[in-house]
Amino acid sequence: MEFDGRFFSTCLLLAATILAAKLISAFIVPKSRKRLPPVMKGWPLIGGLYRFLKGPIFLLREEYPKLGSVFTLKLFHKNITFLIGPEVSAHFFKASESDLSQQEVYQFNVPTFGPGVVFDVDYSVRQEQFRFFTEALRVNKLKSYVDQMVAEAEDYFSKWGPSGEVDLKYELEHLIILTASRCLLGREVRDKLFDDVSALFHDLDNGMLPISVLFPYLPIPAHKRRDQARKKLAEIFASIIASRKSANKSEDDMLQCFIDSKYKDGRQTTEAEVTGLLIAALFAGQHTSSITSTWTGAYLLTNNQYLSAVQDEQEKLMEKHGDRVDHDVLAEMDVLYRCIKEALRLHPPLIMLLRSSHSDFSVTTREGKEYDIPKGHIIATSPAFANRLGHIFKDPDRYDPDRFAVGREEDKVAGAFSYISFGGGRHGCLGEPFAYLQIKAIWTHLLRNFDLELVSPFPDIDWNAMVVGVKGKVMVRYKRKELSVNQ
Repeated sequence: MEFDGRFFSTCLLLAATILAAKLISAFIVPKSRKRLPPVMKGWPLIGGLYRFLKGPIFLLREEYPKLGSVFTLKLFHKNITFLIGPEVSAHFFKASESDLSQQEVYQFNVPTFGPGVVFDVDYSVRQEQFRFFTEALRVNKLKSYVDQMVAEAEDYFSKWGPSGEVDLKYELEHLIILTASRCLLGREVRDKLFDDVSALFHDLDNGMLPISVLFPYLPIPAHKRRDQARKKLAEIFASIIASRKSANKSEDDMLQCFIDSKYKDGRQTTEAEVTGLLIAALFAGQHTSSITSTWTGAYLLTNNQYLSAVQDEQEKLMEKHGDRVDHDVLAEMDVLYRCIKEALRLHPPLIMLLRSSHSDFSVTTREGKEYDIPKGHIIATSPAFANRLGHIFKDPDRYDPDRFAVGREEDKVAGAFSYISFGGGRHGCLGEPFAYLQIKAIWTHLLRNFDLELVSPFPDIDWNAMVVGVKGKVMVRYKRKELSVNQ
């Protein structure tokens, strides 16, 4: 009987302990331990590294239907939590830098942009530098840039013959860098140093490799050429800045804006800062504009409905304004704007946006599921995937610029972050107005002066590029119109 009593007491104590543990787990363990997002299956230690390197978009296409709009990918000791869709990504775009930071995840840009700018400075300084960009892209500045864009397009396409075949991708890449040189880097670079500076930027560009994201200072040949090019560019711009100051000259370009910029404490920008800001501006805009210009053309030349619509728009504007093409005329091109915007929806050049989480936060999916995201996670969203969500965009894989027309406005139906090709919120792209004007200026000239026909197959996406763009050549047959806008 004594043995049975001890046994009964032991069982009772064990049961009470288990019950107490459950109660402690329910009421004391933090909620974030209970509502973590689902975790994608992966290999031990390396997690989902192999699938991620094969392509994050392919990974999202496979996991989103299974795991939903919020899930975590483990990579070694890191956790990447994806927030897909406007219902769960508001915190990503609206959170303060102290909660969700860009600085840690974009450190790989520092060797390219240089010391003392953007991601190499604390947030307060970076905000002041972004103010310099904002001031350099005000409407009065954009108006002068447009005149330069139009002049560059006229000069470039004047070299085309009466008819022929060209690789549209190649042509637009070169025109964009010429235009950027004139508007951003200045007349001195465009007129005298273009070839030298273009070659140096090419070395900088080629120094930005996938491995650079993880090991930006790895002593490989591409990084060494990058560092040498960065040093030579600094010397060139220091010379230009000194020349302008000594001659008391001022130009209508972004270089001049950065030279004249001052911090709140009255300090003038240094030559090194001006160089770094210019490089950052060119990197932000060159690839994105040339890629989007090419996609815009590929879609227009394979969709007669919209090609006719933009041509009709050009004819009406010419009846109204004659041959004039300036900022205000470009602003009236709603049809062309929607065609560019739709190309950007389908093919945003930046397919992944990242932040580092410094605090816990919670999200609720459109199905009502709540998840707690712990601090320390890398938070990611994907414009390339989110821009094709079927519950936001009707027939999402179809090119349909009218989805942005008044009455439909699919980019707004699910809230502010339904369309995120240019990011949004606190870190929305400052160069968006410049990009649209640049692409409009180029396509206005092409539509008014040439009949165009796509003769190669519709291009594929180059998923292997750091800035995802157009794969291969985009061959176009052109014929100069008899009644050119310039005659």
